[in-house]
Amino acid sequence: MEGIPERGPETGPATGPRAGGGRTPTAAGPSSAPVAVAAYAVLGLLGALMGLLGGFQHSWYLRPVPASAIGWVLALFAVCHGAGRAMGGRGGAMAPAGGWLAVTTLWLSARPEGDLVIADDVSGYVYLYGGLLAVLAGVLLVPAGAGSWLLSGYPHGSHPVRSDSP
Repeated sequence: MEGIPERGPETGPATGPRAGGGRTPTAAGPSSAPVAVAAYAVLGLLGALMGLLGGFQHSWYLRPVPASAIGWVLALFAVCHGAGRAMGGRGGAMAPAGGWLAVTTLWLSARPEGDLVIADDVSGYVYLYGGLLAVLAGVLLVPAGAGSWLLSGYPHGSHPVRSDSP
């Protein structure tokens, strides 16, 4: 047809692989690096908060079961695994795990008065060793490199939005 330009890779809009050096364009917005740093920092602080609260609250019993310690272990697994899935990799799961481990390590040292925050009783062992296993499982069960929903350039979901679709 005359008068209507032909749409093709040479005359169409610059959205193909040749246009941006092999990259597909994303929505204009702030760089994802500060968002990622902030997200990892918040996850690390969440893990530290869990270590702070769990260290003091792990010793509640429902005769003879250390119910609170078991609850903290399950919560640790859920937070680590959920953070890793949300951030799209094992680094997201390691951020709260590192925060929890840092605070929990502090609680294991003896104070000058002779007190311990995490004592050597059943609830302390369940919280400490169960927490270590929960953190390890939470990190290792995250698929490596799944892609982050937080840092993707897509407005909803993980499917790209084509600019040439009607």
